[in-house]
Amino acid sequence: MKKKLASLTLLVLSFFANAQNGTVPSTEPYNDKSAYDKWSVELNGGLNNPMRTMTPGYYTTGLNPFHADLGVRYMFSPKFGFKLDFGYDQFKDGGNSPEFDSKYLRTSLQGVINLGRALNFETWTNTFGLLLHGGFGAAQISSKDGLDGEDYLAHGILGLTGQIKLSNSVALTGDLTGIVNTLQDFNFDGMAKTRTATLDGVLLNASVGLTFYLGKNKVHADWVGEDDKYDSLEKRVALIESGALDSDKDGVADIYDLEPNSIAGVTVNTKGQSIDNNQNGVPDELESYLEKTYGQKSEGIATNTTVEQLINDGYVNVYFDFNSTKPTNASLSGIDFLVKYLKNNPNKTADVVGYADEIGSSSYNIELSRKRAEAVKQVAINAGIDASRLNVVANGEDTSVNKKSKEARQIVRRVSFKVK
Repeated sequence: MKKKLASLTLLVLSFFANAQNGTVPSTEPYNDKSAYDKWSVELNGGLNNPMRTMTPGYYTTGLNPFHADLGVRYMFSPKFGFKLDFGYDQFKDGGNSPEFDSKYLRTSLQGVINLGRALNFETWTNTFGLLLHGGFGAAQISSKDGLDGEDYLAHGILGLTGQIKLSNSVALTGDLTGIVNTLQDFNFDGMAKTRTATLDGVLLNASVGLTFYLGKNKVHADWVGEDDKYDSLEKRVALIESGALDSDKDGVADIYDLEPNSIAGVTVNTKGQSIDNNQNGVPDELESYLEKTYGQKSEGIATNTTVEQLINDGYVNVYFDFNSTKPTNASLSGIDFLVKYLKNNPNKTADVVGYADEIGSSSYNIELSRKRAEAVKQVAINAGIDASRLNVVANGEDTSVNKKSKEARQIVRRVSFKVK
């Protein structure tokens, strides 16, 4: 009998190892492993009832304490998984039965079907779930006062587990499980040998417990329904759509763009980076334009005076939408231009000058222009410029354009720079 148990245990462990290491094909449309947790630990306690294979004259109470089990479960998908669990049952005399005290230990490998997900419970509840589990394993019966030795046997197991979700980490469970044994020599009471053949003792377990979900994700596979799948798909589509945008209009989609705020009109490489062969911080095309426009050249590059004049004359700006303190994506290149200049000229400082259009009160627009300048300063600080090199100036309203023109007002909602 011990050889049979050893062979059966080896088979169980081998099957479990293959289930963990092998590739399991999935028909689930939602198979993003990073989207939900897969591991859980189950702890239960309750009652048992040995239905048959008791020695004549020996019996327990109708519902006999004590039962406990501990399981570790892994879900391959929201609908299917495996678990390995260990169970303990104690049988003691009840009523007018002669005294006896025996124990039943088992380990079982079980498949798990998430009926809650298969039946789309999420269409009416996000709190209740239902699991069907079943498999096979090995067990041992030992008796304190009865037959000498221990009985080793095999079993099949089938159960139903109700779930109440308490949080994203814990669920309350109630379980009803039936176990059918084979190769059983001892009765459950351990006082005599069984007389049945092939299928022997039948045991029922009723228990309540807790399931603890393991992992860093927000939700476990037990609670991932069709709505979650569609939400994830929508997020993926949104990511593709946003990644296909070209914020700086350089011909390279943002998802592939390593410099998504390159200066408008400047030639970039296939990765969206401005071409700067001499690594002086000024794109070659802009450098060539400066040389032609200002006619100042020193060792093949535009002089600092020329670049500084370009900044101070208002050619480098950062723009904002109406009543917004967040720079538009297209104008982030203005901050980038200033950052590169200050990094190449560590002795220079700059005023960050904020403006607003004429819509609204003057006091409000002064504060709005200050907030815009502060926002640009913070971006530059995050890009590596020391805060002490940047001075915020709130210039309030720019009245140089027709306030009735929407397009003209867009031009004056800006931050400009004065390099010193």
